Amino acid sequence: MEIVLDWVEAFAIGAWVVLEIFFVGLLLTVAIGLLGASAKLSNSRVLRWIPGVYTTVFRGTPEVLVLLIVYFGSALSLTAFVQLFDPEIKFVDIPPFWAGSIALGLIVGAYATETFRGAFQGVDRGQIEAGRALGLSSWQIFRYVRLPQMWRLALPTFGNHMLSLMKDTALVSIIGLEEIMYTAKIGTSVTREPFVMYAMVGVVYLLFTNVISLLVARLERHAGRYAATRA
Repeated sequence: MEIVLDWVEAFAIGAWVVLEIFFVGLLLTVAIGLLGASAKLSNSRVLRWIPGVYTTVFRGTPEVLVLLIVYFGSALSLTAFVQLFDPEIKFVDIPPFWAGSIALGLIVGAYATETFRGAFQGVDRGQIEAGRALGLSSWQIFRYVRLPQMWRLALPTFGNHMLSLMKDTALVSIIGLEEIMYTAKIGTSVTREPFVMYAMVGVVYLLFTNVISLLVARLERHAGRYAATRA
């Protein structure tokens, strides 16, 4: 118990970093998912091809590999770009926080793209035609008709994506970000108590995932009431 109390503050700091990665990754996931789904449903063959390649690559590649490629690949690309203006610069890297957040957003965004695409296709075409008959613009139809109903249909599966995103934040420690897994590793080297250190990590992740599950369940109930009212 004394060991736990000694490391509570360090684990709290690491847990906060996890939350920051999660929320940045979540924003990227939603943005990428909406853009990818919209492109897949467009009439342009090129626009459909780009997200098709993206989802195939990122859903078929291990998450750890994507994380490492984004981290080291972004550093090489950024260095090459900066050297165009100043050849004296030897190396520029992207902070692990942003590399990890972008990598996780790209990974989970590939799954969200397919989820949103299917949900958009599930929206009643009659309501879209009704919106056009009322003189709504394409943007107004998207905002007031398609997007709210798509979100209701996508929410159960998107909740699973949120859980996956939260659990995948544990991978970011391999690129040196000082989050909760990194803290547990340092704590293990100091205390020689790996079970206690990683058990604390497990408790924190269980807390986070349970909060996400409860939030998604509440949102589903709210969406279900809307659907029941319409029925």
